[in-house]
Amino acid sequence: MAGAALRLRALFEQLLGVPLPVRIRAWDGSEAGPPDAPALVVRNRRAVRRLLFKPGELGLARAWVAGDVEVDGDLYTALGLISGLVWERGEDTRTLWQALREPEVRSAVRGLVALAGPPLPPAPPPEEVRRVRGHLHTRRSDKRAISHHYDVGNAFYEIVLGPSMVYSCAYWAAPEPEGTLEQAQRDKLDLVCRKLGLTSGQRLLDVGCGWGSMAIHAAREYGVSVVGITLSQEQAAYARKRVADEGLTDRVEIRVQDYRDVTDGPYDAVSSIGMAEHVGAERYLEYAEDLLKLLKPGGRLLNHQIARRPHTDESAYHVDEFIDSYVFPDGELAPLGTTVTMLERAGFEVRDVESIREHYAHTLRRWVTNLEAQWQRAVRIAGPGRARVWLLYMAASALAFERNRIGVNQVLAIRTPESGTSGLPLRSRTWN
Repeated sequence: MAGAALRLRALFEQLLGVPLPVRIRAWDGSEAGPPDAPALVVRNRRAVRRLLFKPGELGLARAWVAGDVEVDGDLYTALGLISGLVWERGEDTRTLWQALREPEVRSAVRGLVALAGPPLPPAPPPEEVRRVRGHLHTRRSDKRAISHHYDVGNAFYEIVLGPSMVYSCAYWAAPEPEGTLEQAQRDKLDLVCRKLGLTSGQRLLDVGCGWGSMAIHAAREYGVSVVGITLSQEQAAYARKRVADEGLTDRVEIRVQDYRDVTDGPYDAVSSIGMAEHVGAERYLEYAEDLLKLLKPGGRLLNHQIARRPHTDESAYHVDEFIDSYVFPDGELAPLGTTVTMLERAGFEVRDVESIREHYAHTLRRWVTNLEAQWQRAVRIAGPGRARVWLLYMAASALAFERNRIGVNQVLAIRTPESGTSGLPLRSRTWN
């Protein structure tokens, strides 16, 4: 009888309709596939049951998070090869039900059912979000989603993000080894401050302030008063300590607060860095209108946001199953054009858009390096499943940015007064 690896490989190729570019190594020691390619290690029969009961991306993700599947070899190479089959084939990808119409596929599935053992679906890993019925993007559901993602433990984020504690795309003068992550993150924060035209004595609202890095930089380097808001209790406690350590408590206030509940405008400027992805399509216009109301006439908004490629049929868009179940519950990506349109509908004048897509690929690769360098400590802090979630998420995201599957943009918008005077320099790339 053929080994488990050969049988698994045959099924995958029948389902996909193309040769599998990675090796398969099964729990019985058997291997099948290109000898020089990275190996997808199927450690036990439970992994097969996960794929049988939940075919596709979510089943594979559950197996990875649970440790039932691993990669032997370069993770980026393996993900690049697999993504070309699973995520980037578009309309050419056959569904399981389409494949099951073919007698040889049905035969292979029956063989795998026998190979997988008792026909009971394994429980999802505990790191998977447990869905609660109700509307998306209410204050309560947003707080729950933010807590899932950010309240993993500040010590874990210190490992991944490094001393800067900035969880958004850095701004590189040159990729490593020429530049460091800390300098690139400082350059990003400074770029935001310069685009906003911050000057001493102004008020800045930092929406989704994270661990306080933007608020601290703006107050220390530009002399502004800052209100930073987050829905994460852990982030807020960490940020407040950093503010106190910097001696900036007279200029920086960190609140646990929803952006919809901020009422103490007007502000001279608003920064929203890596937060708008949590807002949701149905709430985005409300988000833009709320921020507009919080700005004084002539005030500026810097919206730093991940974007996806547009679909011919936008109704066909669905959130990535792995990201939605393990990383960003209820998060949604919008095309850049949609974001700009919503900001304009709210009343903003959009004055500049800068794509920094490649910068995020460099950033994510550095975060992966940080995590791998302190892997055992990260596992002790967050658990093996959570650490595997982050490793897969960041490595796959780096490839997605490199291949232009997703992008990230800084959009500068103004609440232009009735006079029409924007306050921007004629050559707007000379930020001041």
